[in-house]
Amino acid sequence: MADFSQILATRPDFDDRDREWLHHLVADWQVVADLSFADLLLLIKNGEGRYVVAEQCRPSTMVTLRADDIVGKVVPEDQTAELDAAMEGEGVYRSSVLRDFGSVSVCSVYAPVRANGKTLGLVVRETNMTTRESNGRYETESINAGKQLFKMIPRGQFPYTDAVMSQRHIARMSDGFIILTVDGIVRYASPNAISCFRRIGLLATMRGHYLSELGVNLLHTDDPVDDQLPLVLSGKAAVDSEICTNHSAVSLRSLPLHDENGRMGAIVLCRDVTELRRREKELQTKDATISEIHHRVKNNLQAVSALLRLQARKTKSEEVKNELKEAQRRVQTIAMVHEGLSQTADEVVDFDKVISKLLRMAVDLATMRDQHINISFLGKFGMMPAQDATPLSLVLTELITNCVEHGFEGRQEGHITVSAGRSGANLNVVVEDDGVGLDSEAHGGMARSSGSGLGTQIINTFVTNDFGGSVQWQARREGGTRVVLDMTLRAAQSQM
Repeated sequence: MADFSQILATRPDFDDRDREWLHHLVADWQVVADLSFADLLLLIKNGEGRYVVAEQCRPSTMVTLRADDIVGKVVPEDQTAELDAAMEGEGVYRSSVLRDFGSVSVCSVYAPVRANGKTLGLVVRETNMTTRESNGRYETESINAGKQLFKMIPRGQFPYTDAVMSQRHIARMSDGFIILTVDGIVRYASPNAISCFRRIGLLATMRGHYLSELGVNLLHTDDPVDDQLPLVLSGKAAVDSEICTNHSAVSLRSLPLHDENGRMGAIVLCRDVTELRRREKELQTKDATISEIHHRVKNNLQAVSALLRLQARKTKSEEVKNELKEAQRRVQTIAMVHEGLSQTADEVVDFDKVISKLLRMAVDLATMRDQHINISFLGKFGMMPAQDATPLSLVLTELITNCVEHGFEGRQEGHITVSAGRSGANLNVVVEDDGVGLDSEAHGGMARSSGSGLGTQIINTFVTNDFGGSVQWQARREGGTRVVLDMTLRAAQSQM
């Protein structure tokens, strides 16, 4: 079944502005469906001149008439004459007949979609007439507001061209709505809207008062005030804002209503977001705490590294000195992973950024004074949880150190390439060097050990046991050594 973009692609006469207008319309028409208690359909003519359903919108305030997805379906030809008449009309066009949907009668009203001097299609409002038999004040005000927005579509006044939406958790009609006069006086407030303002401390009656005055009077000297708040409370612009006072928060969105002569009032949607903001603050505090923990762990590890370095300087045994230097390098590797974690809000690190710095440091530490070894990277490791980043960084630094110490022994120059290929939890890493060859770097299918052989154990233990992978040592065709790692990332696998 075709989607919205594919259907629009059947109309080569639509330019980018036309497609953008239609995308903007369907992105914002949920409020019209909710206020109207009606289903909405967007009809456009396809490349063959037939009307087709390009998009649909179900109301969240009542049971939909369209339980099935009908996007991409062609409208029956017996409705073409009526649709053509609606396309040619200047305003909304009401169907002359009621259509039966099962056991209910449905009234269809059409609004031509006009933009850039063109009639792009039709928005159909399908109303279940049985729901209109016992409307109260709430339903009547909501439906009338929805009709006003619907009438703005043919005049090119909806969707709004200058809307500014910056708030998270934007208010919806069912959360609460307020109807304002052209002067910004509250003409009607739904029960949920009244509850929202009660939450932030309003005790007075809303009807008959300026909403801007009601809102401003609730604010205290130290309360944060968004620049858009006055525009929202007056209903003069299509913007959103938030009023935070008395330890509570209400998200607001204004929808100016226009007729042929200009602005005639506004709808203000409101939503109590107090609990949402409280949870966000808790998460921010938690994230800051986690970052601080990683920062302190990094500092402590650097202190350990410094102690190892001092101890290495004091010892007279070359063997002990080398082992202490290796331990210092490994501690520093773990510290750099925690440094990366301290700079993010979650337990995920940009491994490409961390590992490039780590491996270059490993090359510099392992090279002799008169050696010049370069390292380059191909592919991306991607974002990686700490559970995988720490052991993988140790494995790669051990491999690079092995390359420099054994593969370039007696050589002045050399080059190492690290290639990464990742698909979900599956990771393939290839480390290649143009050194003296495989025999100098590997023994018995493992890294050639030096000193205690701990580096060899780190590589094989982490790759085979922790990552359930394999290590293959191969001779490089152009000379040198090629090491292939195939692994399954543990933390990434649990998140899939």
